[in-house]
Amino acid sequence: MSIVTSSASTQRGLTQSAFVRPSLPKFVGPEGILYDFNYGCRVRVPVDGWRVRMVDLDTFSLVFDEAVEADSIVTSRRKYFVRFELQVFDGERLVFRHAYDARGRHVLIRPSGTALGDTLAWMPAVEAFRLQEQCEVHVALPAHLQALFVKGYPEMRFVSPESADSLDEPFYATYLLGFFSPYTDRDHQPTDPRMSSLQDAAAYLLGVPCKERRPNIVVADSARPLAQRYVCIATQSTAQCKYWNNPRGWPALIDHLKSRGYRVLCIDRHREYGADGALNTMPEGCEDFTGDRPLEERAALLRHADFFVGLSSGLSWLAWAAGTPVVMISGFTHPHTEFRTPYRVINFHACNSCFNDTTCDFDDRDFQWCPRRRDKPGRFQCSSAISPEQVIAQVERLIADHGLA
Repeated sequence: MSIVTSSASTQRGLTQSAFVRPSLPKFVGPEGILYDFNYGCRVRVPVDGWRVRMVDLDTFSLVFDEAVEADSIVTSRRKYFVRFELQVFDGERLVFRHAYDARGRHVLIRPSGTALGDTLAWMPAVEAFRLQEQCEVHVALPAHLQALFVKGYPEMRFVSPESADSLDEPFYATYLLGFFSPYTDRDHQPTDPRMSSLQDAAAYLLGVPCKERRPNIVVADSARPLAQRYVCIATQSTAQCKYWNNPRGWPALIDHLKSRGYRVLCIDRHREYGADGALNTMPEGCEDFTGDRPLEERAALLRHADFFVGLSSGLSWLAWAAGTPVVMISGFTHPHTEFRTPYRVINFHACNSCFNDTTCDFDDRDFQWCPRRRDKPGRFQCSSAISPEQVIAQVERLIADHGLA
C-alpha cells in the first residue's frame, strides 16, 4: 500500500514532491472571478469583501460562507471528490454560481507512488468515475505501469507524473489516490482506508459506488511459454510482515506442487530482497524466472499458469487481473482488504490483521514493522503460524474446483 504523508498545517496538503498545485484557478467566471476544482474547490474573487459560499450538493451541507479579501484564493478543506456548488455574492447580489459538472472536461487523476497492487486495485474505480462524470480522464502513471492499461482503457489518457503539470489542457479538477497518513486525516480521505477494501478506498475518494471490479488488462495473445503444466509463485514483498514467515512454508509447498507434476516458476522481480538482518531469498526447488521483466510478460506467463500462489502483493493482483486462480497467503491484512478469492489463507488462531487495526499506523519505512509483537516472542506470527499443510489444503481445493487433477 502506498502511504502519502500530509503536512501539519491547518489545511493539510501533500508534500510538494507529491503534487504541484496550479498557482491560480484555471477557469474564468464573470467579473474577473477565477475557479476550478484542482485539489479542492478553489475560487479567487477580484473585489474585497465579496462573500464566497461552498455547498455540498449531495449532503446539502454549507461548508464555507465568508467574506474574503480581494485576489486571495479560497480553497475547500476537502480534497477528495465532492460535488460542490460555488456561489459568489456582492452584498445581496449573486455575482456567480457554478455547480460542479465535469462533463466533457479534462480531469487529472494522480495515484500516489508506483505500487503495482495499488494501481491495479484503483484503476477500475477511475474508469467508473470517468463513466459517471462523462469526463476526459488523464491518469499520471510511470511508463512501466501505463503499458498494462493503455489497451484495456482506451478512453483514458495516460501521462507521466513529471509531465502532468505542464500539459496544455486546463484541468477542471484534480484528484489524488492514496492512503493518507495520519489516517485520521479527513481532508484527503473521507474515511479511514483501513476499514474498507483497497478498491473501496479508491471508490470513496472518487465518489463512485463501492463494488469489486476486476482490472481490465489486455494480455497479448502469445504462445504457451512452456509445454509442461506449471504454477507461478511470488515470495517477495516490501515489508517483512507481508512475507510467509514460516520456514517450512515455501519448501514444503514447492515439493508438493512438483509431486503433482507441476513446474514451479518464481516470478518475483527480486531474487533476494529485504533489509539488514532480514534478507529473503528465493526458495530452493523452484525455477528462477525473477528479474526486471516487463509486466506484460509476467501477465502473459500468468495467463497460461494453472494457478498462482502469492502474498498480499502486486503480483497477486496481477494474477487476478489476468484471470488466473489465486491462492493468497496473508496474516497482516484482514481478508476483506484485497480482492475476494475462495483460496485466501489466514490463521485466525494467531495474531492477525494488524494493518487494519485502527490503533496501529502502518509504517512503510520500517521493513521490520510488527506493531504488536516487535519486542516480544512470536514476531510475525501472523504468517509464521500459517502452516504449509494449510496452504496445500487450499491448493488441493483449487485443483479440484477447476478440474486440474
